[in-house]
Amino acid sequence: MGDLEQLTKDIQELPEDAQKIIADIIEVFKKQYVTEKTASLNPLELDNQPFIGMWTDRQDTQNSSEWVRIIRQQHCQ
Repeated sequence: MGDLEQLTKDIQELPEDAQKIIADIIEVFKKQYVTEKTASLNPLELDNQPFIGMWTDRQDTQNSSEWVRIIRQQHCQ
């Protein structure tokens, strides 16, 4: 009998509340490891996102420091 088959048999022989605990533990591991694996397989490619560069044509934001200073002044009055 393979290790996985033996593990399944062992779990099935446990009381129902113990099986529930094992199921909960498995869910925790799945969330942790599947998320890490998925994140590493699908890195965020910002250069392909539609919001990147959406303000490049705006003349009022060419100097970002100046633009922020003006906005702050307007809101503090």
